[in-house]
Amino acid sequence: MSPRYKWYVVAMLWWIAFFNYADRQAIFSVFPLLEKELHLSSVQLGLLGSAFAWVYGLASPAAGLIVDRVRRKSAILGGLQAWSLICMATAAARSFPALVFFRAAEGLGETFYFPASVSLVSDYHGPRTRSRALGIHQTSVYIGTIAGGFFAGAIAQHYGWRWSFAVFGGLGVLLGIVLTRALREPKRPADRARMPVDEFLRILLRTPAALLLMAAFVCANFVAVVLLSWMPKFLFDKFHMSLAAAGLTATVFVQLASMVGAPIGGWLADRSRQRIGVQAAGVLCGAPFVVLCGLTNSTLWLVVALSAWGFFKGLYDANIFAALFDVVPEEARGTAAGFMNMVGWLGGGGTAPLVIGFIARDRGLGVAISMAAAVYGVAGALLISAIAVRGRTATR
Repeated sequence: MSPRYKWYVVAMLWWIAFFNYADRQAIFSVFPLLEKELHLSSVQLGLLGSAFAWVYGLASPAAGLIVDRVRRKSAILGGLQAWSLICMATAAARSFPALVFFRAAEGLGETFYFPASVSLVSDYHGPRTRSRALGIHQTSVYIGTIAGGFFAGAIAQHYGWRWSFAVFGGLGVLLGIVLTRALREPKRPADRARMPVDEFLRILLRTPAALLLMAAFVCANFVAVVLLSWMPKFLFDKFHMSLAAAGLTATVFVQLASMVGAPIGGWLADRSRQRIGVQAAGVLCGAPFVVLCGLTNSTLWLVVALSAWGFFKGLYDANIFAALFDVVPEEARGTAAGFMNMVGWLGGGGTAPLVIGFIARDRGLGVAISMAAAVYGVAGALLISAIAVRGRTATR
């Protein structure tokens, strides 16, 4: 096997992760069309976002356990084919219950990807190249979100919302076929330990800093999903943008700014050795710009607010798992990451679209989005508490 193959693996997985995020983002760009064609309320639209997050979060711990016991290649490509076919099937939905079903099913298909892909990359890349490899792979999340927002809106604008799902799903199926022979499963280390779940839970309950970090992630993910799920419709309604322009504007400034903020956040955290402090700065500095996004009537200030929101979000994102790994034992890191993903998507991502939908029904979508800044404030308080708790533990 060529020494360069480990980087080919990163490139192949980059494209799979691209579709992982593009497919999940596509539905938010077509909210206005779904609202009109199926006569959906803001609460029902919110439920479409929550259905994905609930299933994704519930399945995350089980997915992590499964991918440790099967071929990662099979989990990755099987998941890609499954969620791509479900994405295509979404185009056939004729009712609200059918849409909810397909969104929930897509969450189940996608939940296997990240545990399997991160494990696969980590086996191909040792300590000298692992961070770079995972960092390159992470950029697919930002680019996939932008592409899903823009192209789904553009396709729907000209050909109807159903074609958005047919195109994205079809390309995913094709990608899976192409990579079947190219992606190879590496050998796992024979001495890799697998911590039982009950033992991990006992460790977690004895580590208050880890619990506070997970609670903060619930809050941060809540705000992030507010942006992903409701911003395209907000721009369509308030600023009268086209579907394509709204989908692009809602994603491109935030995601590109996050691509700048994330490496800076990682560098600051490594230099200062204060990963939790960098995270706290990210959410607290980002909160005013969340308010500005919801209340401004100026397109210029909207772009400024979205960009600043994205930059400070990147500071937080860069240290999500690095900060957690600082406070849990090394042998518990994999399980800790699975539980972090579960609580973040169930408690944060799963509630955000629905909660904002309820508030928007009575107060308007702009006010509902701006109120999400308070959740960032709670996240900041939790992170500051984690710093204090960790400091007291270190002095004992």
